[in-house]
Amino acid sequence: MRADALIAHFVGASALVLVAAHAAGWAARRLGQPYIVGQLAAGIALGPSLLGQAAPGTYRALFPEGITTALTGFAQFALVVFLFAVGYELDVRVLGGRARVTVAVALASFMVPMAVGCGAALLFRDRLHALGMPRDLSPAMVLFAGIALSITAVPVLTAVVRENGLAGTVPGVVAVSAAGLLDVVCWTVLAGTMMDDDGHALGLPWRAAPAFAFVAVMTLAARPVLRRLLWRTGVDPSLRLALLIGFALGSAWVTHSLGLHVIFGALLAGVVTPREPGGTLDPGLVRPLHEVGSLLLPFFFVVSGRSVTLDGMDAAGWAAVLVVTVLAMVTKVGSGTLTARLGGLGRDDARTVGVLLSARGLTELIALDAGLRAGLLSGPLYSVLVFMALITTLLTQPLLGLVRRPAGPAVDTPAAPGKRKGTPARTADPG
Repeated sequence: MRADALIAHFVGASALVLVAAHAAGWAARRLGQPYIVGQLAAGIALGPSLLGQAAPGTYRALFPEGITTALTGFAQFALVVFLFAVGYELDVRVLGGRARVTVAVALASFMVPMAVGCGAALLFRDRLHALGMPRDLSPAMVLFAGIALSITAVPVLTAVVRENGLAGTVPGVVAVSAAGLLDVVCWTVLAGTMMDDDGHALGLPWRAAPAFAFVAVMTLAARPVLRRLLWRTGVDPSLRLALLIGFALGSAWVTHSLGLHVIFGALLAGVVTPREPGGTLDPGLVRPLHEVGSLLLPFFFVVSGRSVTLDGMDAAGWAAVLVVTVLAMVTKVGSGTLTARLGGLGRDDARTVGVLLSARGLTELIALDAGLRAGLLSGPLYSVLVFMALITTLLTQPLLGLVRRPAGPAVDTPAAPGKRKGTPARTADPG
């Protein structure tokens, strides 16, 4: 196919992706579900399992193999921008006097699902072989099974907290803060499971040394340099945005070159980006980042959804979806609730924390996509885990309605400069 024809196909496919994904997101929100649930559903619908089966000729015409690289590139660009915004908006001051219970909840909601996931992978390795996994699972594959049950989606959780009036309340602040700490732990462990492009595991010391050096340079040098260059009076906001997105892309490229995933570089770039004087977020930066991320994230959902193979899901696959979903819900809700209760929270608040931590959504999909590309997941098992992520996210809102009573008083946290007391920091919301 000629280059001009491929470009025309890519333009047409992009139009379909944007319209279908945002329409599905709008419909999901009307049904009381997170925006990204609709976008993921649209991605699966546009993939080979639905559109490809219902109208194979149309599917091949819309998504020829020649445009796959371009779609994947757009997906990765959207991912970097989104995670850069998440890192920029991360604010640990929200912990206040609840630091101890928050850390305890984060550790428990990581260790319990991690142990259960790793144990299940070893116990049911024959069943996993039926889903395309090797009989002799590597340590990285076993660890990834635990990570798949441990992750919580901070963007989805934050959206649910805001939409249910929990921002600034005890369970809202504890859940959002614990999820942020939990994701740091999960991504750190995930980094140790990643593999290089040749498929060979990189030795931890060889990977850790340059990674720590890069983190040190970013933390100690990048922040003051950015503050000096970009936060001077008279710097054009559009120039600042462009340079910071370029900075995030460069950071993502470096971490990829170190054998890690681009997600680590994007998050790190956001964390080290300086804020306004007083620690407040720069609205001229946050708003366009949200707009760009919201516009382009559907490409990531479509690329992720195209890897889901419904036609390859037999009875064993759907049984695996049921088992994995039950394990994911029980370990997350149970560990979060029990630890929050032991930490001094009331019964209803503790249950709310546990239910909120069970939302996986976008963050889970990012990790699953990284695992699939690294060869830690087979195609059928990837489909099983995507459905688990979708179901647990769908169940969050109904379960929250069952366990939550009217919100209690706001958390007594120190007021950040330029912010009202008790209002937790915003995190990026894909919709």
